[in-house]
Amino acid sequence: MNILLVLAFLFYIGSSFGWVLELFFRRFVSTKKWINPGFLTGPYLPIYGVGLCTLFLLSLVDISWIRNSVLQNVTIIIFMGLAMTLIEYVAGIIFIRGMKVKLWDYSDRWGNVDGIICPLFTILWSILGALYYFLIQNHMLRAVAWLSNNLAFSFVIGFFFGILTIDMAHSIDLVVKLRRFAQENDIIVKFEELKNHIREGQEKRKEKINYIFAFKTKKLFTETLAEYKLKYFNKK
Repeated sequence: MNILLVLAFLFYIGSSFGWVLELFFRRFVSTKKWINPGFLTGPYLPIYGVGLCTLFLLSLVDISWIRNSVLQNVTIIIFMGLAMTLIEYVAGIIFIRGMKVKLWDYSDRWGNVDGIICPLFTILWSILGALYYFLIQNHMLRAVAWLSNNLAFSFVIGFFFGILTIDMAHSIDLVVKLRRFAQENDIIVKFEELKNHIREGQEKRKEKINYIFAFKTKKLFTETLAEYKLKYFNKK
């Protein structure tokens, strides 16, 4: 079967399940609130889609030249953890340098690099890689085999990418506005911090929290940004 179709299928699965994983992680571990994760509007996180494709390909790498089976497993898991960390760093640095927006912030974590990656999350990525390698990989192989026998499902994949493209256009338009604001004020906008600031404002004004469109409020967006700057950067 065409490798591009396989990767598109895996990207679809990874993006969707990654969104669910982040949703529950934020609710029960980090923010303790139900928050729509990521910078896109819909229920998908592309970074996890890229991650699943990477884990799938790495799991197929032949390392039989390592004679010890335990060392083989350890090597694969280490590479998976490092690969996921690299993906996280590249995605983070693109947004910081290109859009002046920090999608996540590990600045308070030990050993962090630019607040984008840190040893703790590299370990967590490695654990996730191990779970994938030992518990999920066979299911992914079966899923790919199922796809080869049900190529009509490629229509669903195409529909997913169509929606994703529209969503990205909408979200990038928002990020461009944030970039302009950040450049004018010589700051880096912390995406989740701004999202939380908007939510707190809605709660104070007793507005209905817009879970899907997290940046939609009754206030003008420029006014919201001005308040955000004053609160977090102490600038007028």
